Amino acid sequence: MVRRLAWLAGRVVEARHETTTARTLVLEVPGWPGHLAGQHIDVRLTAEDGYRAMRSYSIATPSDGDRVAITVQRLPDGEVSPYLVDGVSVGDRLELRGPVGGWFVWEPSSRIPVLLVAGGSGSVPLIAMLRARIATGSTARFRLIYSARTLADVLHADELAAAPEGVGVDLVLTREESPSGRPAGRLRLDDLGRPRGPVDVYVCGPTGFVESAATMLVTLGYDEARIRTERFGGGGRP
Repeated sequence: MVRRLAWLAGRVVEARHETTTARTLVLEVPGWPGHLAGQHIDVRLTAEDGYRAMRSYSIATPSDGDRVAITVQRLPDGEVSPYLVDGVSVGDRLELRGPVGGWFVWEPSSRIPVLLVAGGSGSVPLIAMLRARIATGSTARFRLIYSARTLADVLHADELAAAPEGVGVDLVLTREESPSGRPAGRLRLDDLGRPRGPVDVYVCGPTGFVESAATMLVTLGYDEARIRTERFGGGGRP
């Protein structure tokens, strides 16, 4: 039987800016059932006139009691994201339901090496996987390839710069040279490298980025059956 998800009331207990256009909200949600890294939630806003808008956002942290965190990127023409990034205050309440999704998840019990490929705010569920690795003491080797416009657009940059042993982070910047000296430009085959045995791959970002990255990964010899993709368009996840 499929579990019917109920709407829950979450209270914002922490809000912090990650970049000039992105913000992390930590919510306390009584009755939260827990979640896996890679899952997402639905957030519902109701206006005074009764109008409702709902969007999906990836969960940014591993399971932590009744707390759930999301990192939201403001969209210029967005209906919900501008309010979550600029309007919500600590103490405010939001309706949410979840966790949603069971395929694009990482299980801490796995010891297979992991390759994470992120485009823009598609980094959010992948950073949740990195955080879950640390929280559970996993020794699985991780590598994150993160494509963003500029260094100022990289979410959780300080955290990624201090990645622990066993975690590699490579930035692919499209509009400026990366700290490693890589010239500005889109993701290329040589950014990904070839697999050395089984690798679990997670790719998340805008549709065009995900399709291009997945094609390159298969070209390089990654097992298509081990490549999991999550894509988003104009107002949704992550």
